Amino acid sequence: MSNLLSNPLNWTSHGGKVTISVRQCDGKVEIAVKDNGFGIAPEHLPHIFDRLYRVDPARSQHPTGVGIGLAIVKSIMTLHRGTVEVQSEVGKGMRFNVTIPSSN
Repeated sequence: MSNLLSNPLNWTSHGGKVTISVRQCDGKVEIAVKDNGFGIAPEHLPHIFDRLYRVDPARSQHPTGVGIGLAIVKSIMTLHRGTVEVQSEVGKGMRFNVTIPSSN
């Protein structure tokens, strides 16, 4: 979760908003992390889960990141038979949707 949250916290300007919602539905846990930050252009979206991929390090408030956080999120979700997806609109923000099978 810390890797998933670090992106909206780093890419949302001061005074912006990051929301997290969690729900259980149809034997799965669904987590949504949404921000009203910069957003990512459509041509970058297919690559943001690639290791070492950085959209624009110059815009980050924390430029020390190496572009591995979302790759870790994707790997962990795969190991747990889950998924992670992203929606983005430039200038309006992003939404990450994580789905994990729940264990009863």
